[in-house]
Amino acid sequence: MKIDAPNLRGHLKTKMGSLYVIHGDELLLGLEAADLIRRAAKYKGFEDRIVLVAENRFDWSKLKEQSQSVSLFSTNKVVDLRIPTGKPGKSGSDALQAYVKNIPENTITLITLPGLDRNTRNAKWFLALEKYGVSIEVKKVYREQLPDWIAYRLKLQKQTMDQDALQLLAGRVEGNLIAAHQEILKLGLLLPEGHLSIEDVKKAVVDVARFDPFDLGPAILKGDRNLLIRILRGLEKENLAPPLVLWVLAEEAKVLLRVKEALAGGLDMRSACVDAGAWGLRQKLIPNVIHQITIERLRNAVIQASQIDKQIKGIEIGNHWVNLLDLGLSITPNRT
Repeated sequence: MKIDAPNLRGHLKTKMGSLYVIHGDELLLGLEAADLIRRAAKYKGFEDRIVLVAENRFDWSKLKEQSQSVSLFSTNKVVDLRIPTGKPGKSGSDALQAYVKNIPENTITLITLPGLDRNTRNAKWFLALEKYGVSIEVKKVYREQLPDWIAYRLKLQKQTMDQDALQLLAGRVEGNLIAAHQEILKLGLLLPEGHLSIEDVKKAVVDVARFDPFDLGPAILKGDRNLLIRILRGLEKENLAPPLVLWVLAEEAKVLLRVKEALAGGLDMRSACVDAGAWGLRQKLIPNVIHQITIERLRNAVIQASQIDKQIKGIEIGNHWVNLLDLGLSITPNRT
């Protein structure tokens, strides 16, 4: 069964299959699709997850073991198999074909692949995956499609804008869907719900360009506490949307916490970063600092972020800018 990525959410609301295959070159959309499936599985009671990364010299018997691990006391689980190269080889091909014919009832399997060429799509192992499972291709979003894609994402956060504003945004983020995603999130935090004019968009873009909250993440991961302080003081001087600043800091803490927990669970660094949704520059920088931050500190940071959110909303008393700085410094290793 094949479905388009935009239809995945609706599919998961009506039924849950035992095998899902995500393939394509759009990293952001692939990560989002995988996250949707994992959350839907967890909602259905599939709490446990086994992550397998089929890189060079991967032992494909590990996959076979999952199909034979049913017992009276076994729990519902998700087998999360990543094949970064999209080339499982002869042993992997045989293992996949055998596995999909014998997936246990207590198991949901998620397989993620990169973009595949025509020959790979016609390979026996991939045809078997499509025959027994749900195949989701995360297709590239081209320039002419980007304004509609942005409009759809804005609609999810209850915002709209005219074509001229959509074209302005599309021109700034063409070829980088992750950047487009970040820009849309910025607009959702900087501007109210409803219709946005091109003037609104230009003003938001200019304000963010002076002191960009998204520069906080690299400063944290580089251990540059002085840069972190300068950015936060600049943002405070401009009074730039405290909720956006909080979101960036809290997201950094959550990603680092997910990486720490994944490492503690036995994953290697690369797999832990991918599992936590860390890609690009963030994935490159995390290994340099992750061992200098404790799980306890990161968990406390997430709790502190929740308290700052209440201060920003006026529910609790406190200087949120002072506490935002304290939050940022608490998760920034002192490397400079």
